[in-house]
Amino acid sequence: MKPFPDFRSPQFLRGHINEILAFYRPHALDPQGGFYHYFKDDGTVYDRIHRHLVSSTRFVVNHARAWCAYGRLEDQIRMEHGLRFLRDIHRDPKTGAYAWTLRDGKPYDRTRHAYGMAFVLLAYATALDAGVVEAETWLLETWELLEHRFFDPAHGLYRDEADEHWTFSPYRGQNANMHLCEALLAAHASTGRQDFLTRAALLADQMVRRQGGLAGGFIWEHYDSDWQIDWNYNRDNPKHLFRPWGFQVGHQIEWAKLLLTLDRVQPAPWRLECARWLFDQAFERGWDNRFGGLYYGLKPDGTPVDDDKYFWVQAEAIAAAARLAVATGDPVYWERYEALWKYAWQYFVDHHYGAWYRILNCSNVKYSDEKSPAGKCDYHTMGACYEVLGLLA
Repeated sequence: MKPFPDFRSPQFLRGHINEILAFYRPHALDPQGGFYHYFKDDGTVYDRIHRHLVSSTRFVVNHARAWCAYGRLEDQIRMEHGLRFLRDIHRDPKTGAYAWTLRDGKPYDRTRHAYGMAFVLLAYATALDAGVVEAETWLLETWELLEHRFFDPAHGLYRDEADEHWTFSPYRGQNANMHLCEALLAAHASTGRQDFLTRAALLADQMVRRQGGLAGGFIWEHYDSDWQIDWNYNRDNPKHLFRPWGFQVGHQIEWAKLLLTLDRVQPAPWRLECARWLFDQAFERGWDNRFGGLYYGLKPDGTPVDDDKYFWVQAEAIAAAARLAVATGDPVYWERYEALWKYAWQYFVDHHYGAWYRILNCSNVKYSDEKSPAGKCDYHTMGACYEVLGLLA
């Protein structure tokens, strides 16, 4: 392991972003369109034909942010390459919907997911920031589809999934609404449109205060069509990639971060206090005092249901701790920021090949040599660095 750097140094944060990008740079681009989505520890691509909407959009975000930050032509080219794949291959021009997965360049799973649409919106907002003028039209087109098909005004939240005929399942979930809040904040920042900010604020209020109030303050993952808690959904599957059972430590922390982001542009008296409570409670219940790091999932009684350590949970906590440190002036949050970074530096950062490992067991041992399967692509880790850089600036 390398010695601990100064984790609050802009030079370190910029350098770490570049080290992560360097892992993907030689391997990720598919000249036939888009990016590969499955990488071993050394960068070897182990599946060349399967693509996932979440990775396709996140690669666009990664390169758009890098183009803005560093001005390298290669990142601009890769951003545009990813946008073409998103528009030409994932998107159905007849319906405006995006295929959830592809195989051999053709739709494989046509389920319409609000979670996927959140990242489509985020990709276009980030591309607009990076100077892609057409992305504003695409962003507004995505917003209209979300309004027309996914938004449920009776509950002030988004429906989760529909089949290709737009028949929605009764399932409702917090995860899609959380990432739509994130995407709407980005859309507001890139366009200045007030309706995006208003909707982001509504989602935060509904999910954190109303839905959180159903479960004692923490936000449960799964609900029925009337937004009542479904305590049994995926009870036997606490490791589901997008819909795990239990209170997700990382999602409480992500909501804390989003509340603070929202409060910077539209202050409300309750948000800072609520963000602080969510982060503090998640950290207190989720931190492993023996092996370090934050657990993945908690039972309703607050004990671990999944004691694995996931890369994104640690990364989101780094960003949220820094936001709380700046917002409150309380040094305890910089202490937690340092503790999280030291843990991640020791166990998650691959100091040989670059990027972060995806998942470790409770005692911080890898399960396999699959560093980045579909969905990962280190969007969270680089995103945390960009967030902290913005705060320090």
